[in-house]
Amino acid sequence: MNFNLTETGAFEAEFEFGKIDISSNTDIGFRPVQLLVSSLAGCSGGLLKKILEKKRIVFDTITIAADIERDETEANKVTRIALHYTVYGTNLSMSQVQKSLDLAVKNCGMIQSVNGSIEIVETIEVQNH
Repeated sequence: MNFNLTETGAFEAEFEFGKIDISSNTDIGFRPVQLLVSSLAGCSGGLLKKILEKKRIVFDTITIAADIERDETEANKVTRIALHYTVYGTNLSMSQVQKSLDLAVKNCGMIQSVNGSIEIVETIEVQNH
């Protein structure tokens, strides 16, 4: 990966899918904390989707709400991230969905990378209709 400073003051990186701009100024790029939380949600959510599909658990969609806590006295570092997953579908079993999330978190490289440095709390609910 290569990151280059642009004329705007943001750092730019080019990836297979496209480019991203990174800056503490939200007018010119994604904030680093947004990318951190996005990587955790994207990794664990993607694995949850894959596991549900492998288990043939039919669902409509998944949403993830993230809440972060930071310590302003220590460089405003992220100390806690709460991820709340909601799985929508018909006749979903809470225990099966919870087991699937546990397996997803255990195998999520991004969550495991920050494990011990940032408190990660996962909660899940099912919405049957």
